[in-house]
Amino acid sequence: MNGSAKSYVLPPRRRLTLALVLALSAPWAMAQDENTTTLERIEVTGTRIKKAELENQVPVQVLTREDIDRTGLTSVGDIVQELTGSGSALNTKFNSSGNFGFSPNGDGVGAGSSQVDLRHLGSKRVLVLVDGIRWVNEASASGVGSATDLNTIPLAIVERIEVLEDGASSIYGSDAIAGVVNIITRRDFDGAQISAQYGEYSEGDGATKGGDIAWGGSDGEGLSWFLGASYVEQDVIFSRDREQSSFPIPGTGLTFGSSATPQGRFVFVNPVSNALCPAPSNTCNITTPNGSTFAPIPRFPQDFIPFTTAGRFNFSQFNLLLTPSERAGVFGQFRLPLTDTTTLYARALFNQRESINQAAPEPIFLGPGAGTGNPLADNITISRLNRFNPFGIDLGPSNTILVARRPVEGGPRVFEQEVDTFYLGMGLEGTADWRDSPWYWDLNVMFSENQANQTNFGSYDIFNINQALGPDAGCVAPCVPLNIFGGPGSITPAMLAFIQPVIRDRSDNSISIFSGNLTGDVMPLPAGPLSMATGFEHRRLEGSYNPDPLVVAGRYNGVPSLPTEGEYDVTEVYVEFNVPLLADVALAKRLDLSIAGRYSDYSTFGGEFTPKFGLRWQLTDDFLVRATFAEGFRAPSIGELFGSASRADLQLDDPCLIGLDGSPPSGSAANCAALGVPVGASQANGQISVTTGGNAELEPELADSFTAGIVWSPDFGSNASWSDRLDFEVTYYDHEVEGAIQAIDAQTQLNLCVTTLSPQFCDGITRASTGDINSFANRLTNLGVIETNGWDFDVTWTLPETDLGRFKFAWQNTFVDEYKAVGAAGQVQPREVGIEVNDSAIPEWTSTIVLDWRLGPWSAAYNARHISDLTESCGDAVGFPVCSDPVAGTNRLGSVTYHDFQVGWKLEVLKGLQLTAGVNNAFDKDPPICLSCSLNGYDASTYDIPGGRFWYLRADLRF
Repeated sequence: MNGSAKSYVLPPRRRLTLALVLALSAPWAMAQDENTTTLERIEVTGTRIKKAELENQVPVQVLTREDIDRTGLTSVGDIVQELTGSGSALNTKFNSSGNFGFSPNGDGVGAGSSQVDLRHLGSKRVLVLVDGIRWVNEASASGVGSATDLNTIPLAIVERIEVLEDGASSIYGSDAIAGVVNIITRRDFDGAQISAQYGEYSEGDGATKGGDIAWGGSDGEGLSWFLGASYVEQDVIFSRDREQSSFPIPGTGLTFGSSATPQGRFVFVNPVSNALCPAPSNTCNITTPNGSTFAPIPRFPQDFIPFTTAGRFNFSQFNLLLTPSERAGVFGQFRLPLTDTTTLYARALFNQRESINQAAPEPIFLGPGAGTGNPLADNITISRLNRFNPFGIDLGPSNTILVARRPVEGGPRVFEQEVDTFYLGMGLEGTADWRDSPWYWDLNVMFSENQANQTNFGSYDIFNINQALGPDAGCVAPCVPLNIFGGPGSITPAMLAFIQPVIRDRSDNSISIFSGNLTGDVMPLPAGPLSMATGFEHRRLEGSYNPDPLVVAGRYNGVPSLPTEGEYDVTEVYVEFNVPLLADVALAKRLDLSIAGRYSDYSTFGGEFTPKFGLRWQLTDDFLVRATFAEGFRAPSIGELFGSASRADLQLDDPCLIGLDGSPPSGSAANCAALGVPVGASQANGQISVTTGGNAELEPELADSFTAGIVWSPDFGSNASWSDRLDFEVTYYDHEVEGAIQAIDAQTQLNLCVTTLSPQFCDGITRASTGDINSFANRLTNLGVIETNGWDFDVTWTLPETDLGRFKFAWQNTFVDEYKAVGAAGQVQPREVGIEVNDSAIPEWTSTIVLDWRLGPWSAAYNARHISDLTESCGDAVGFPVCSDPVAGTNRLGSVTYHDFQVGWKLEVLKGLQLTAGVNNAFDKDPPICLSCSLNGYDASTYDIPGGRFWYLRADLRF
């Protein structure tokens, strides 16, 4: 569906700042003067004005090609995620298909993708640019994504990565709330290069291999070109191959395993009581002994035993720690001078990613206690006239609580993704003299698209399962009666052929842009020339998600979803000024004021204005103070606006039910009774199906961002006997997001429902007569406020070259003081500093130290990465020794420091053969055990997964 336009009224504070910026800018824009000086111009991420003095105006971290090569990594996303200011983001260590279904954003799970999060504000609040132009959002065939998949950008084409950790909506538009990642491609390249790399973990698995080819040059008259091709293959690591991940929660055995087992679990009311179905309720909770198979069916009651923890299924044996993928890409660009002042450029890219996720054989949950939200499963009747029913009665909604069977005969669920990325951009760049001052202009047109296909093997058709479990007389060819009672091996290939389809889903995300920019000096002022930049941009975004027809029809036994389709366009204009206030006076070598404003007109919700103000105060040649204040916004994405209701199976503790470990309910008995929960009811399954999805009534997120800091390059540390250069940089940041687009945390909503009985939290949560939740609506909304603030502290020190070589030291730190998310009704979300929750964390302190050494053909580097300790809730694992503080009910994830080493040797062959060897996590540090994480006992977005040393070899030949 397409969105309809809505009026949007500027808040009073925004009308005020709009009037202020326009009033200040009008006379400057019209002024003219002949005495403007010409400067050497550079372009800095965070401003559109090309001017040498604007360097260090905003906090920008630059990763050079040398920095990239030092990591030994092969993905742009993996590299950026190691920055100290990065937060939790999706990567290939997330085995993210299967029960994850749709993300809580309602925009799909980017299976196989790698994203970036800055300041812990979420990947969708980071704008990714390539050569200054925004990149297309991801597509992974599970929805219409709101974030960028960095695996669609081959690392081989990257010259450097510039990371702006500041709000920049006034400069670049929507999404730049937390910051901007600008990937600069290789352009000035002379000659050819062939690179090859191989690495693997010390356990002999998880191999990564790849190769790159690059060729570039120029004709000496202005024409230049660069062509590159890249291939990377990453092998799988299974959860079962590491002790820590071989059970659902380490140290708890099968307690948190699944109740859907190869033997089957059957909970129903029997007409006649017996030892397995005791009076007065006559409720049976039974299974058959592990490993036993009955031909054709077990006898009741003699072949059955009570269902206990020992009968649960260890699904971790089938999960993946590192998901396999292949990425292949080609890229080319050229620049052709048309005149002395005008250049034509063109860029093109094609990238293909093939990746795989795997989950345990798909469980079949039937009956009211299943809580799947699918009526075909929740209201099923297994006929007494089905030849494989051993109980002689109908098992239907009136007498059945749960039937759970995991058909291991059908193999694991395998999700294969193929994502094709297309990019074509071209434009004109030029200069023009105006009043003896150069002005720089550019016109750009770009189209980019992600097309994704996901094929799912190992899932089931619940409609056919219904037919196959009905009376034999109603099951005629091609129907084959289904035996879910006989234990492993009782489901034959003929049965599987009828109930196990191949599911194929597709998604598409595209963006087209037409933009233009103009920058130069307007007029001289006493302290220097007044500079400005102005421009426009028109964008059109389209996205669609088309699940398999079986999924749309509601016949899919897995995570259901409906199609999504939407589009919108936006037209924007901006203006930016740099105003020199003082120069060469006491206490002010230079004082500059920057002002920027952008107006955006959206077809979905109307207009929005975002201003930004900055101050750059250079007291002396070696000491700089800077500060910025920006108002930003993020428009709702296509998936967030138009995404259809879909399901995610989340690990939740129901306060009204006896826990999986036998712990008593934590909720009020009176409130639980009011919600219809019978006394003594137990939680059968730790995974509760939660419906997520888009909301066409969403408004944009509004944000305030403030940064302030200093840059000190002391004169005594420059060109001294002990130091070539010494730099200190301190930055304070503060971000506030109002109306954040997010669903309330599902566990928080459930707890508040039980605590308050308020319809605000309870509406959408329904329960079966057994007390089990059978539907849980958790839709997107504009929440209250997200606030976060903290500090960056960086030191770089370059030592003079001596007979021992040249040393360079860099130390980067991020300290997070506060993170708080509050819902629209005041409900506090569980994320905060120092807490592990929902497979992510906000460490109080992250730090990176790099020591680099070079001597002749030799080079070496040492890198230490530190993550401070965290605390999490033990949940139902509180009674196990793995819970470090059972009294408080919390577990401590200790601090972790990883140590990486690299050594290189350059031979004077052709233009140079560089041989490099390295090892990451040299001291074999395992990530701390995570009790609250959904799978594998790890937080895959915070720590190096899967643990163990990773060694690699690389060869680069230039000619």
